[in-house]
Amino acid sequence: GEKFHIDEGFLKKLNPKATFKKVGEKIIVPNVRNDLPEDIHLIIAHKGAKQLYLFNSRNQMIASFPATIGSTDTPSPTGTYKVVGVARNPWYSYSPSNFVQGKNLKPLSLPPGPNAPVGNIWIGLSKKSFGIHGTPNPSLISKTASHGCIRLTNWDANDLGNKVRAGVTVKFLE
Repeated sequence: GEKFHIDEGFLKKLNPKATFKKVGEKIIVPNVRNDLPEDIHLIIAHKGAKQLYLFNSRNQMIASFPATIGSTDTPSPTGTYKVVGVARNPWYSYSPSNFVQGKNLKPLSLPPGPNAPVGNIWIGLSKKSFGIHGTPNPSLISKTASHGCIRLTNWDANDLGNKVRAGVTVKFLE
């Protein structure tokens, strides 16, 4: 599913006779295009709409992605921040000083990979411990909560990470 930017359940519905167990098995998949423009000037994280909107320097919307943005327990910040950098294949570091995850009160670090809690890309924001990142569960985007970050599918996060630059403005709207 990840390779073709599609939920695994939907991929199975498109190919009801496929077993997905044989190498070379023919299946129907979407024609994926990754042509996000270079000129990303502003990112709007709209909490109510559960969307991330990208605007160019002429204030034209150039892309929109479904997103999970914060939760009641650990809300996303309000206000305006900047992108400070992009890390590919990041280690996931948990610190209970940032937020408490379940009953875990000990710091931990998990290795990189598409199934890591932040997917395979981290777009850091000027607000400590907040960023835009991928997820190991793309079917849950905009349907669940996050720990305050902006969560996208890995493919959308990767597309954005390939084009966004440090200094781009990120605004959180209710």
